[in-house]
Amino acid sequence: MADIQVNSNVGVDGNSYTTAISNDQLTNNDFLKLMIQELKLQDPTKPMDSAKMLSTQMQMSTIATNQEMMKAMQSMQTAFTQTALANATGIIGKNIEDGNIGEDGVTKAYTVRSIENVDGEIQVKAQQILYLEDRIVLQDPSDETKNKIVNYDLNGELLDENGAKTGNKIVLTAPGTPLISDGKLTILDENNEKITDHKYALAGVTTPVYSDQMATLPFSSITKIF
Repeated sequence: MADIQVNSNVGVDGNSYTTAISNDQLTNNDFLKLMIQELKLQDPTKPMDSAKMLSTQMQMSTIATNQEMMKAMQSMQTAFTQTALANATGIIGKNIEDGNIGEDGVTKAYTVRSIENVDGEIQVKAQQILYLEDRIVLQDPSDETKNKIVNYDLNGELLDENGAKTGNKIVLTAPGTPLISDGKLTILDENNEKITDHKYALAGVTTPVYSDQMATLPFSSITKIF
């Protein structure tokens, strides 16, 4: 309970009057203490209105009840947010959609990297998947079962293991989608001449190509997880 100090002075008419009240956090019990002190100091010929006293007591009780209710609601909100955060971490590493359409007319997709609680709202940190790239391999002439994955850039330039351009180029119909001609990949040399006897082939798998930027999405905006 707060430390209540009630100061009183004697007026010119000989009656005692409350002149100052100091407190740090007034409670319902403090009010009762103040009311008792007022009763002690009141003028016997002019007693306090008991109805007003009861009304004030009810108001104090209502305020105290509301404060306790607010504390309980805040605790529930904190517990709910922590539970939601724990549940949301289950989608880290998974692909999601938020219903937005990209410039290419395709629904945007992302891969979730982390989950955060920002001012009580669950936020998803994710990288947008720009497109899916068909992987290609360079077959070993002596053993076609020994294939080496070959990377290529957005323009189809074939890269070596160090990421340097080899001079050869794969023809693409769309980002990450090689052109197949006569059952084979279409490969060009540094003079843009078609190479017919190459050993490049589709690997039969795709890999996502991501944006360099990290996107922040509300967890509630997710429409699909896959």
